[in-house]
Amino acid sequence: MTIIVTGGAGFLGSHLCEKLLENGEEVICIDNLITGSEDNVSHLKNNPNFKFIEADASWGLPEGILNQRPKGGRVVQDDIRQIYHMASPASPNKNNPKSYIALPFETMKVNTMGTMKLCENAVKLGAKFLFASTSEVYGDPEESPQKETYNGNASTIGPRSVYDESKRFGETITSAFVRSKELDGRIVRIFNTYGPRMSDDGRVVIEFIEAAQKGNPIPVFGDGSQTRSFMFVSDLVDGLILAMDRGDKGEVYNLGNPTEFTIMELAAKVKEITNSQSEIKEVEDLPEDDPKQRCPDITKAKNELGWEPKVELDEGLKLLIKAL
Repeated sequence: MTIIVTGGAGFLGSHLCEKLLENGEEVICIDNLITGSEDNVSHLKNNPNFKFIEADASWGLPEGILNQRPKGGRVVQDDIRQIYHMASPASPNKNNPKSYIALPFETMKVNTMGTMKLCENAVKLGAKFLFASTSEVYGDPEESPQKETYNGNASTIGPRSVYDESKRFGETITSAFVRSKELDGRIVRIFNTYGPRMSDDGRVVIEFIEAAQKGNPIPVFGDGSQTRSFMFVSDLVDGLILAMDRGDKGEVYNLGNPTEFTIMELAAKVKEITNSQSEIKEVEDLPEDDPKQRCPDITKAKNELGWEPKVELDEGLKLLIKAL
């Protein structure tokens, strides 16, 4: 079958495209490259089952998509069986030009207008749909670990809201199409993920590794007591595919590693693994609306998808460092 991945030249999307090709599927990768890079999928371009299209998913599937089957043949409507909507800026770093803070309108548009258009496309094609949401919908949680039933504690007006709230609305759009338009859709909430091909966009794992390797201070916001749960990208990709293939229509699944670390603990691990002499330095107060705790409850994914992460943080950091 033919599978469409929006944001397929991004960090997460490129790994998803790679795995789907390994599974023998045809993949159409759609990306406007504002945060993604063709370098992420350059090794896939010689695969006859792969097609890259530079286009903005905010407008849904590009015109003529049915004529752009990877092998050059015409795609009939029934050939496009799945759409993974992965497209969106994802970094909160206000100093990076690829962050959602720097790209607020692009972020809101792709997660709202883009989601609506793609849901319409999926209904018309009779394709299954997966909306890649985020743990950020939980905001600064008052419940931990976070279950899918938790409604969150997020600001609607803070600088992070362009991402948090547009993802929340994307979930609303997907759910409305499931209820009213017979969309075979599901939602995954992705917790902090790291791995090869992470761009230099200021996300914490790659920022710490690069600082440690260069001998620069490892910058920690606040006192470093805020927690995150770090998942290696291969575990996420496995979860995405299981959610698409096994997940029930209209359901929401947390995908994350439930082992929780403080940011200070992460900095210490990076320093140890890289054998760095870098100082761990508290640089400034926490950014506005930065959540103080983030940890997934993955009971639902375990029970309904048969999924749980396999790669421990130390192993994953070593894999990432080796790939840099």
